[in-house]
Formats: sequence, C-alpha cells, structure tokens
Amino acid sequence: MNIVYSAKSNNRSNAKMTGIFFIAAAVFSIAGLKLYDPVLTSKDFLHTGFINYYKVLSGAICELILAISAIGTGIMLYPYLKQYNESLGIGYLSFRVMEVVFIVTGTISILTVLSICHAYGTGVIPDRMYAHTIGSVFIDLHDWTFILGPNFMLAINTFIYSYVFLKTELVPKPLASFGIFASCLIMLAAIGELFGLFQQISIWGILLALPIAAYEISLAIRLIIKGFTLKEHKDQVTGYLNH
Repeated sequence: MNIVYSAKSNNRSNAKMTGIFFIAAAVFSIAGLKLYDPVLTSKDFLHTGFINYYKVLSGAICELILAISAIGTGIMLYPYLKQYNESLGIGYLSFRVMEVVFIVTGTISILTVLSICHAYGTGVIPDRMYAHTIGSVFIDLHDWTFILGPNFMLAINTFIYSYVFLKTELVPKPLASFGIFASCLIMLAAIGELFGLFQQISIWGILLALPIAAYEISLAIRLIIKGFTLKEHKDQVTGYLNH
C-alpha cells in the first residue's frame, strides 16, 4: 500500500512539472516570436532591428527558455513512454532533442541578424546592400528552422507520446486522440510551408497550428490538476517507481 501511495505521489509531482514545462513552452514560444517582429516582419529590418535591439534580444531569451522547457517535457515524459515501448520512448526523446536543436539554431540566426543590424547602425558595416543581403540569409535560416523544429519535429514527437497515451490511458482517450489529430495537422502545416503553399504566418498556417497549441495547454492543465492515470497493479506501479 505504501508503494502504491509513493507511486501516486511521485506521479502527481512529475505530472505537475510536465504540465508546467508545457505551459512555459507555449507562453515563451509565442512571446519570443512576437518579440522578433522588428527583424522578421519589417522590410527595413536593419533599422528596426537596431532601434529595437533589446526587444529582439529578449525574444532570443524567450526562445532559450522555450528550448529548456521542451527538453524538460522530454525528460519528464520519457520514463512513462519507455514503460510502454522503449523504442518509442527513445524515439520521442530523440525527436524532441532535434526540435530543440532547430530552435537553438534559429535563435543563433536571429542573434546574428541582430549583430548585423547593430554593426550597420553603428557604421561598422557601411554598405547597406551588403548588410541587408547577409541579414536576409540569416532570417531565411530562422524561417527554415521554424518549419523543421516547432512544426515538423513537433508533429512527430507529439504523435509518438499521444499514441502512447492513447494505448496506456495515461490521460483520457479523447484527449490523446485529439493530440494525434493535432500532430497530423501541424505536420500538414510543415509540409505546406516547405513546398511554399502558404506562409508560416498566414490563415492556413495559424489554423493548422491552433489545434496543437490547444492540445498542449489542455494536456498541461489536465496533468497539473489530475496527473497521469496510473493503474494500481503492483507490477506496473513498481515499474514506474524504478524509472
């Protein structure tokens, strides 16, 4: 009985931390993208990036917090996924790490653009066309990493853990099923953006991304309030404790 109680207590703690990581990832991803506006949405990004230097820098910090939060969810969910299938657990963690690699690469590209803006604004790089061309290349790099990381890789790792949730009933089946559906939509968004069918910031891009945002928030709230649903069988409880 004490073993079961300990497992439940550990489960609630792990679930709350996982939920917090999911909410942090959602909040800081939106904040970071918004703070990048001076360089991502302005045609004269050399000027707007220079005068909004610290705003864009704050966006980069938000992206780093996003990366930490994404790794956090990977670490917290891995033991639960591994209990169902070790290969799926490793696969999920691997794709989560790849997502973070793309996020960090995108952050570095924006910081590089910011350095170019500062260099142009202070006269270190006097040639406007040269500065604009190099800066545009790094902005394009960020756009590609955004498609491959927070869209493509996110779709894969969300599908994996939602599938395991569906099979194990760690969360209610309707919620897990919604996660699978949302992951398919964000994958469609990534493919559409890769082939240039629509832009990332567009009606279609937003419509295809909204379900996965709603899913992660709903999942986070569920985990914080109720935790994972563990079956109280001795062998399963012991298994969770061992990981």
